[in-house]
Amino acid sequence: MRSNIDIVQLVLTIGLLLMAAVIHEVAHGWVALLCGDDTAKRAGRLTLNPAKHVDPVGSIVLPLVMYLTVGAVFAYAKPVPYNPCRLKDRKRDEPLVALAGPASNVVQALAGAAIFRLANAALDANPALYLQAQLPLIGYTPMELLLTAAATYIWVNLMLCFFNLIPLPPLDGSKVICHFLEGEALERYYEVQRYAMPILIIVLYLLPRIGLDPLGAYLDVTAGNLYQLLIGA
Repeated sequence: MRSNIDIVQLVLTIGLLLMAAVIHEVAHGWVALLCGDDTAKRAGRLTLNPAKHVDPVGSIVLPLVMYLTVGAVFAYAKPVPYNPCRLKDRKRDEPLVALAGPASNVVQALAGAAIFRLANAALDANPALYLQAQLPLIGYTPMELLLTAAATYIWVNLMLCFFNLIPLPPLDGSKVICHFLEGEALERYYEVQRYAMPILIIVLYLLPRIGLDPLGAYLDVTAGNLYQLLIGA
């Protein structure tokens, strides 16, 4: 269990992660609609209303437990339904629908980076902003809170993007890789898919306990390096 928990950072992380996950799911449904499938629209899921997307376990319990135990945070919203059989060109459109979610996270990370850099520019232009009083009960000045929120938004979106690109179901990368496999290679991949959840559990929780963290290394190289680039570090 982690000690010295920053409650503000915890609330920011889970709240912004939920927002990023909701936009991620809406992006899937929106691209599916553009490609001919209105399943998500008819289900009322093309909305940014969190109540339509929140999964109690995946959106709240999982990120809270992960933050308190290992310091890393991951969350998911209810998957937006779609019917691949209704797509105009299934072979072309299915990977587009899958990539729409991670692509939306890249766009959100870029928006967060723009806010972060504008806030830093404002501080450089007006150093008096450094001397603002801390907000009651929060312990951050307004500019510190803005910078923390922007940096957190960048990070959670990059994490969502690259985690979802892992080619294991139910992650988006599994739908993309199927587009490039045929014949025996595709059949072997389908066999691996049956063990996707045990593999994810081992990689997420068990391997780090024995000092092996391939997922952490992958996210450091991808999300971590891009994060440093976006914040100008």
